[in-house]
Amino acid sequence: MMPLFNKIKITNVTKLPVRYKNGPNHWSVKVKAKTPKDKALEHFDDFYASVYGKTWESIRAALLSEHNKCMAVINNFSDTERVFSSLEESGAINVKSLYNVYKNQMDEDNRSSSRKKLLNQIHELDKQMDAAISKKQLSEIQSIYPTDCETTMETLNPTVDEEGLNKEQEPCQPVMTSIESGLETAAFDETRIVKPGMGISSSCLYEFVPTTKIKGMEDWILESTHYNYYKEGADFSVNKEKEYTLKIPEYLHLYAYEPDSSVRFKSPKKGSTGVLDYYLLDGGSILPVLALDLQPGDNVLDMCAAPGGKFLASLQTLLPRVIVANDSQSSRVKRINNVLHQYISDMGQWDNRLFVTEQDARFIDDKDVFNKILVDVPCTTDRHILHSDENNIFKPTRIKERLRIPELQTEILVNALKIVPVGGTVVYSTCSLSPVQNDGVVQLALKKAWEETNSVMVVRDMTRALQPLSCLYKFGSYGRKYGHTVIPTQANNWGPLYFAKIIRLR
Repeated sequence: MMPLFNKIKITNVTKLPVRYKNGPNHWSVKVKAKTPKDKALEHFDDFYASVYGKTWESIRAALLSEHNKCMAVINNFSDTERVFSSLEESGAINVKSLYNVYKNQMDEDNRSSSRKKLLNQIHELDKQMDAAISKKQLSEIQSIYPTDCETTMETLNPTVDEEGLNKEQEPCQPVMTSIESGLETAAFDETRIVKPGMGISSSCLYEFVPTTKIKGMEDWILESTHYNYYKEGADFSVNKEKEYTLKIPEYLHLYAYEPDSSVRFKSPKKGSTGVLDYYLLDGGSILPVLALDLQPGDNVLDMCAAPGGKFLASLQTLLPRVIVANDSQSSRVKRINNVLHQYISDMGQWDNRLFVTEQDARFIDDKDVFNKILVDVPCTTDRHILHSDENNIFKPTRIKERLRIPELQTEILVNALKIVPVGGTVVYSTCSLSPVQNDGVVQLALKKAWEETNSVMVVRDMTRALQPLSCLYKFGSYGRKYGHTVIPTQANNWGPLYFAKIIRLR
């Protein structure tokens, strides 16, 4: 028996048009294939290239390479002596010792430079004095002779003939020449030439562009309209003071491997006390903690503490009287608690001193309670978003959230500036290279805090204090106005990290 379909005769077949797919290189296919990581890199290539210029290529390479260069914060609640010995045998360097060596060398160089400068000043004064005396003598002599006579010390001295007899010179006679012949031998007066880079004349040739006005910011698709809002603080003036020393607390033990070293820290193990030996974190992340300049009896608030590295480093100084770790989400608060249980052997000894809270940092109202506040705000996390699509801020569904980041950062920082007491310190930090999220937010927050509370702040310029650490870090100076930026490099792939230190004066 034959199958049924063999009996059916098909007639009048209509051919339907076939829609062919676009090739893999077609623009529509490429757009759909872009991941959040790709979009983030595309944005950075456009925005950061205009900010950092040719340096962006090396920064880009460092950000895209594997990030496995860490710094170790030794846990004081484990077997510290054993850990010190083990790390030093592996070639790790004590950061505090390294800082002190370079600082002493810099101080000695500065003293030598000061002595040399003083000697040069004395020599210059001697030359000026000799010139003044010669000029006075010449003036006195010229007052005796006619002004149209070219007089020099030699022409006034009697000459001696071959027989040793004095003989007066012929009196000077003015020489008459034409203007044309005089122009042929005239010399240019170079003191009247305007040279770029000399004093006030250069300010007429070059115009300073403030940090908040970033080249290329205006023409970056939609985001430029949001960034324009943060230009409004550009006209607000803030005092700055220099800080010359970075104090590393006695009980904060930090270890790092030298630049270009291929050695990496091993995963920490538990010691005899049941807690881990050390905490590994990005080398840049320790700088905001050091900038706080913690002292015995300080009341410390970490407003956005998760995952807990900076908070743990502050705790390891053993200096705070009270220390509070806060974050806005329960999942992030859970991460902080996990870190504490892994590194603190006896939580009972911290009763009434250590607290973990869950609150929106913008609405913390404990005024005049915390004299040291760390504001490590949510940001674009430039390195992370180039390596993971998970929870990436450049996802299409998070566009509004991303554009609102500077506004959120400003609100958190303004609140910190409002609640810190007079004489207190606020350290603001991000892990972004964006001038808008960094100096731009600091500028606007300082302006808003002044307008709303009439409080007076001063920003600390820590350039000199950080200089001894230039052997480990590369600090960027690209349009910097208030804070300091750790630039990632292939040698020491730390950062990016930005931080600014602010003191409330009134």
